[in-house]
Amino acid sequence: MQRIWAQRALVGGAWADAVAVDIAQGKIRSITPGAAPAGAEVDLLVPAPTNCHSHAFQRVLAGLTERRGAAADSFWTWRDLMFRFLEQITPDQVEAIAAFVQMEMLEAGFGASVEFHYLHHQPGGQPYDRIGEMSERIAAGAAESGIGLTLLPVMYQFGGCDQRALGPGQARFGNALDRFTRLVEDAHAAIVALPSDCRIGTAPHSLRAVAAEDLGRVAALAAGGPVHMHLAEQPAEVAEVVAAHGARPVEWVLDHVPVGPDWCLIHCTQMAPHETMGLTETGAVAGLCPLTEASLGDGIFDGVRWAGTGGRFAVGSDSNIRISLAEELRQLDTSQRLRDGSRAAFATQERSTGRRLIEEVALGGAQAAGRGVWANGRFQGGEIAIGAYADLLALDADHVDLDGLSPDTALDTFVFAGDSRMVREVWSAGRHLVAEGAHIARAAITARYRAAVRPLRDGL
Repeated sequence: MQRIWAQRALVGGAWADAVAVDIAQGKIRSITPGAAPAGAEVDLLVPAPTNCHSHAFQRVLAGLTERRGAAADSFWTWRDLMFRFLEQITPDQVEAIAAFVQMEMLEAGFGASVEFHYLHHQPGGQPYDRIGEMSERIAAGAAESGIGLTLLPVMYQFGGCDQRALGPGQARFGNALDRFTRLVEDAHAAIVALPSDCRIGTAPHSLRAVAAEDLGRVAALAAGGPVHMHLAEQPAEVAEVVAAHGARPVEWVLDHVPVGPDWCLIHCTQMAPHETMGLTETGAVAGLCPLTEASLGDGIFDGVRWAGTGGRFAVGSDSNIRISLAEELRQLDTSQRLRDGSRAAFATQERSTGRRLIEEVALGGAQAAGRGVWANGRFQGGEIAIGAYADLLALDADHVDLDGLSPDTALDTFVFAGDSRMVREVWSAGRHLVAEGAHIARAAITARYRAAVRPLRDGL
């Protein structure tokens, strides 16, 4: 048993004073307001959200793709550069990068991570001797960082809706269904040695990359775990799906795929209002990556409408060009303001913007990662509650910009005027991994990362 004592804690949707939180086997066992200080003492304690969408290896590209070639730059030209980079990266490098990315997530205030893992094979597409080699490396990174990992092996069959062959960079992603089934089995084996909060799901990459008849089979391989899929990210993608299937991506999914609360649809930045309303009714989580979506020119998620109808949402760092919980939430809200000419887009009369965003992405992220349970038709997780995983974030109330603020205003300041320097302590399923603002293994993880990425950067 370990105890955290917080001056203020967000418990059951309300602030409580002098709260003792007792943790055993990674979960919260008791919550006692009005308790005497004991154990790890912190200022402001809130749920630590899950990072719902990451491609760890892309961290190496941060800052290296901002030059324009002869043609106009776009998501698709960026993707071509990413594919060229994939001709070089090795399993050892992937492991070092994954640990570093996960460390940065924890230091930013995330308590867990969902890895949308599609880099499976050797350059040219030949499988490694162990088909799950790269899954093992993601798991090894999590063993070093300590983060709660949901590993999603990604099914990737084709280069487009016309089922064209995969190109040179994409060849490292590709699997037919039988080989993908073996890969999922290897991924299960890869996480056996990790803590019990780590789990497996599956991810059909997108409507462009997976045959329609295989979507349900890939989802079934999750065996009750989460299922994630990219959906409606780019205008060109929408046009391609309309040409191939006669409907927009979200329309087609709603008519043909048994989407439910165990699904997380990533991006959805190209939705019409009727699609937003229809998708919220499924209970699926919208997985949003506002910094990457802005970087790639994807568009703006229909967030106010989605949240206004009770839709669950989470945030992730996707391409990992910048890993910051505060900045993802800031971009999410301010993009709505820019589109609508509004302010405090996600605020309600009861909850300030920062408070609502933190609470909602903690709940949605836990659901998307499978870090909780369903009871009486309600998902329970992603909150400071008895029985929930102890994914916890403590902000530093002594920070110059937080000093003397009320709790809601402190969360607003973290989101809109702050950054990761306000993050003081982080626990992932009770594992105390960030102490006094730094990961407990920062020096070793950073040294490995430096050595791993230097030859990759030299080759770009």
